[in-house]
Amino acid sequence: MIILKEVQTKKELKDFVKFPFELYKGSPYWVPPIISQEMEVFNKDKNPIFNDASATLYVALKDHKIVGRIAIIINKLDLKQSHNKIRFGWFDVIDDIEVTKALLDKVNEIGKANNLEYMEGPIGFSNLDKVGVLTEGYDHIGSMITWYNYPYYVEHLVKLGLVQEKEYQENKFPFSNVKPEFFKRMNELVKKRYGLRPLNFTKTEDLMPYVDQMFDLFNTSYSELASFVEITEIQKAYFKKKFISFINPEFIKFVMDENDNMIAFAVVMPSFAEALQKANGKLFPFGFLHLLKAKKECKTVSFYLIGVEPKYKNKGVTAIIFNEYYETLKPLGVKYCIRTPELEENFASHQIWKHFKATTYKRRKTYRKNLE
Repeated sequence: MIILKEVQTKKELKDFVKFPFELYKGSPYWVPPIISQEMEVFNKDKNPIFNDASATLYVALKDHKIVGRIAIIINKLDLKQSHNKIRFGWFDVIDDIEVTKALLDKVNEIGKANNLEYMEGPIGFSNLDKVGVLTEGYDHIGSMITWYNYPYYVEHLVKLGLVQEKEYQENKFPFSNVKPEFFKRMNELVKKRYGLRPLNFTKTEDLMPYVDQMFDLFNTSYSELASFVEITEIQKAYFKKKFISFINPEFIKFVMDENDNMIAFAVVMPSFAEALQKANGKLFPFGFLHLLKAKKECKTVSFYLIGVEPKYKNKGVTAIIFNEYYETLKPLGVKYCIRTPELEENFASHQIWKHFKATTYKRRKTYRKNLE
């Protein structure tokens, strides 16, 4: 018999967070989160997303043992944009479709009680959270910003009547594919034509005054994408603390116009995948050292975000960004570049990368179902 239990105590939350550690134990591809940070995501006193969203967490129990988990999310900003849906994420199950059914039935129940129309998942609270169930690329290591899952997840969802809502692709290319001559030439032409200049940093405290502008530009440049949810003012401060201080300052690039307005930005992160596997969910006593080493000695980097002011799109502005990254990454001996999940329909983003001969090595999807 499968029993669903709502997570209410700190111990129950820790059990919720730690369930995948048991499910994926021994997997060379799963990348564990830091347990304390994952718990903080659901701390209503620390995560400002709860000003605009609610989340109810459940674990599925069978023979008194956790066999599944799910976060059921209602984002008020979704509703303002006529996305009349209930989200589900942090979805993990054993290979038992009845467990998946029980968890999704609870999503359906809560969605109906709130007069919503459909469910979609796996997705998080916003566009900066992890997204999608992996559908291709199970034999590649995950990352700190994506979920990993076994192939049977897709089988369960499809058998239970969910259909594809969105598809994302993940691409990679060797750094040797980068041909700097093109970007150096375009870089100078674009800067001169539009009066632009790059902005680079070596200290985190120097870039912090520009981060609010970056998030504003993120909201502007990503607003046309499906399921976009804007970053609010209070969330900016939270993300500054959570993400920006974690990234090498030289890995964040801005492009400014003659009036010091930001017209493009990009964020690259070292790959922390193997370091997180070694840390196994704990920062101390040695996990922090693994992460610090990965930050200093990265040979693989992830292009996390890139955004361009709409009126500057298709004008070669990304040549400035790529030229700056080439100058930064080459001396470090970076060997591989990974692009984080991009919507299949985001053709503008795909065009940005056309010169790098990237390989699509993973795909992931979100699934939806009308509430019954």
